[in-house]
Amino acid sequence: MSSFQWVDVQFLLLIISILEAAILGAVIAAVSPAVVVPKMIQLMEEGYGMNKQIPQIILAGASVDDVFVIVLFTSFTGLAQGDQISIMKFVNIPISIIAGILIGAVIGIALAIFFTKVHMRDTVKVIIILSLAFILVSLEEMITIPVTFAALISVMFMGIFLKRKKPDTSARLSAKFNKLWVMAEIILFVLVGASVDITFISKAGLKTVILIFAVLVFRMAGVFICMLGTKLNGRERLFCMLAYTPKATVQAAIGGVPLAMGLACGNIVLTVAVIAIVITAPLGAFMIEHTYKKLLSKTENNEMLSKNN
Repeated sequence: MSSFQWVDVQFLLLIISILEAAILGAVIAAVSPAVVVPKMIQLMEEGYGMNKQIPQIILAGASVDDVFVIVLFTSFTGLAQGDQISIMKFVNIPISIIAGILIGAVIGIALAIFFTKVHMRDTVKVIIILSLAFILVSLEEMITIPVTFAALISVMFMGIFLKRKKPDTSARLSAKFNKLWVMAEIILFVLVGASVDITFISKAGLKTVILIFAVLVFRMAGVFICMLGTKLNGRERLFCMLAYTPKATVQAAIGGVPLAMGLACGNIVLTVAVIAIVITAPLGAFMIEHTYKKLLSKTENNEMLSKNN
């Protein structure tokens, strides 16, 4: 099947192949943890939506969404680089997710046991966790067999199970990682900005803006459909739809990858990623900030404690 050709198709806005459209879709689909996570933590601290665990639902959904999108992005860019089209590449997506969860869970539990028995500074624990994360990502790239694991999911579940087993340690480590992220985020966005072709943005700007708003409409519709079977009321569902609109971190991280790979769609993908960040990150943060008090009910601290007990 290696002779199959990804022909260019005239879509409503862009002339790109179906495979390039899939790569572009994978890049702009992800939700921004840099915007969503701090806002949801703020809601949990203030008690909004806690009666139905809405902030936790949004956090969990956004995390899995981002990792799943990155797995798809890796598969599509591999095909674009000339890899043969194989059913195993798509079968491997759910397998890699399950394998990633299992590996992350085992490592997270092992870390919790290790940190309990061996006392060390939190800084050393951060270095250990970072080292394990880099090792997992490197292992995923080194594996050549058809069935592999999703390293990013492993890293995420490593943190989840570490938090379940050692919540106090996890809270302290989270604070340290937040400080590291401040510098890493600045470097990430500066590098993305330095890679953008301004002349290309001026040519594709209007079409890109239309595309981004169309993506937001489809994303919100998808979230609404997913919420139909839940106990959330209309206002709470609307808030969840708004909470999934910001895009920034993932787009900054992978938006320039197709261009670095030399793919024909590289400029278009990077342009859409940058404009998506500029439009949706502040817009999404603004909508979350100015709607959560109106759309969500507040649970007082004593009520939250009684529920937990």
